[in-house]
Amino acid sequence: MRVRFRLAALFVAPALLASPAAAQRPCLTSAEAESLATVALPDVIRETGRVCAQRLPATSLIRSGSGPLIAKYQAAADRAWPAAQGAIVKLSDPAVTLLLQSEYARPVLTSLIAPLVVGRVAIEDCGTVDRLVTLLEPLPPANTAGVIVTVLRYLKADKTKSVAKSGKTGLPEIPLCPQP
Repeated sequence: MRVRFRLAALFVAPALLASPAAAQRPCLTSAEAESLATVALPDVIRETGRVCAQRLPATSLIRSGSGPLIAKYQAAADRAWPAAQGAIVKLSDPAVTLLLQSEYARPVLTSLIAPLVVGRVAIEDCGTVDRLVTLLEPLPPANTAGVIVTVLRYLKADKTKSVAKSGKTGLPEIPLCPQP
């Protein structure tokens, strides 16, 4: 259950930027959501390593704040930033578009997302998170982002079924567009 919350939180910060007055709430395509995930991943991994440092061995991938894993994700994040920036603008109030297109938007975004995601990591889950990162490490960053968005889409559909049965939800609203 906690894994659902951690993955879903990845997209909460951009959703908070959206204008509540908008009549039709915009949604993110898979490609847009994947670009946001890609941009956030280096900071999420670094922050998770910091939070889990006391629970994991020194050889853990997420404990190293630098190295090949972070470098691979940072390079992908740099390439994905223009698309992620467009996705953020799409979800945001038009009045803040210029601010979101500035050089300050990316550090602000990642500084909001990383704590939201990692703040949901319970210390007892650090081993599971480390195992997930280790399993995903051989994949290209685009594939990892695709896995994250696909899981989020699945959880969103599952949430809809659960709400219909129980009337309760534990997942935040994720602005993913329906699949064609």
